[in-house]
Amino acid sequence: MGSFIGLLLCNDEGEVLEKALFPKNYEIQASKLYLLSKGESIDEVKELCEKARKLGIDELVVEDPKVAQVFVSAGFQNVKIETPNKVAKAIRSQLLKLVVKIGYATSEDEAVEILHKVAFNLSAKRIVEAVEKRDLLVAQAVSCIDEIEKILNILASRLREWYGVHFPELGNVIKDHEDFVRALILIGHRDNIKKKEVLEELGPLRDKISKILETGPSLGANVLQKDVDVIRDVASIVLKLYEVNERLRRYVDEVMGEVAPNLKELIGPVLGARLIALAGGLERLAKLPASTIQLLGAEKALFRALRTGSKPPKHGVIFQYPEIHRSPKWQRGKIARALAGKIAIAARVDFFTGEYIADELKEDLKNRIKEIKETYKSPPKKVVEKKVKKKVKKEGGSK
Repeated sequence: MGSFIGLLLCNDEGEVLEKALFPKNYEIQASKLYLLSKGESIDEVKELCEKARKLGIDELVVEDPKVAQVFVSAGFQNVKIETPNKVAKAIRSQLLKLVVKIGYATSEDEAVEILHKVAFNLSAKRIVEAVEKRDLLVAQAVSCIDEIEKILNILASRLREWYGVHFPELGNVIKDHEDFVRALILIGHRDNIKKKEVLEELGPLRDKISKILETGPSLGANVLQKDVDVIRDVASIVLKLYEVNERLRRYVDEVMGEVAPNLKELIGPVLGARLIALAGGLERLAKLPASTIQLLGAEKALFRALRTGSKPPKHGVIFQYPEIHRSPKWQRGKIARALAGKIAIAARVDFFTGEYIADELKEDLKNRIKEIKETYKSPPKKVVEKKVKKKVKKEGGSK
């Protein structure tokens, strides 16, 4: 069995037959335990294997499959996994006394101190490993995209209202927020739209501005140049936020290609990253059943349905998938179920093997969606009958 002092070879009665102890250094002890937990070989495993062979032992029993893998790679083929193991459990209950008995510590207090420091170092390594996962970075990035887009919508609406006091016609002809902000910065005071250089800088928006010139004088208020300058300063910040948002989207696209290529290809980088963020990481997403993935992001609606007895949701954030939100209502649930199944497979392959199977998944999904659309062309008849019955009841009641 493995412990903070090293590897112990014990018989069925719990007696220590041989040992391969770690150097008495907290960081080295933690590093060796960390490597063992990852299934990587350390010198003490080879040492214990040689000692076991000298004793004529041909079978080892360990609790951890990763440790078993290390012993097999060290040349000890007959390794059995038993979790929990009674002998290991009994030794762990007396481990501090055993540490003193074999001379690794002079007292139980010293053994506790060693154990505490090794556990601290090992925990630090696991925390670093957890935060270094790139799927968590992409989850943070996509959350940042959502927050920036919320801010952009609020600020763009504010700018339209604010600038509309001076030049309301611009907001009426340019509906896209980003184009509006860009035009506002270029134009500034409304009198500038008559200048040739301004019209040239507007590029594709020039035709829309020409329509304003044709309609006659503006209905906006006359303001001072310093009033317009303040609005332009805010607009410049908004435009920078649009640029940051675009950079974040490119970053998510790039990292998703490294972390979850199948998921990215199947549903797109941003939606894939949103699912990873909602699940709490690619590992957790890979371990979720398809039915849970289908409802990720619809937790409020689900618990409201459970509490009130209303209809449960049919989809969560995967509603953003074009084939779902563009389809008729009665087809969406079936498409969401088919898509969630493919997402579950893609996430598992991305996390456990890394093999690229996105093309096959997309083809299967495409065929299934085609089948759903052909089979369920019209809304279910039962729903129509129920509505008719309800109407009849209402009419009967009113009479």
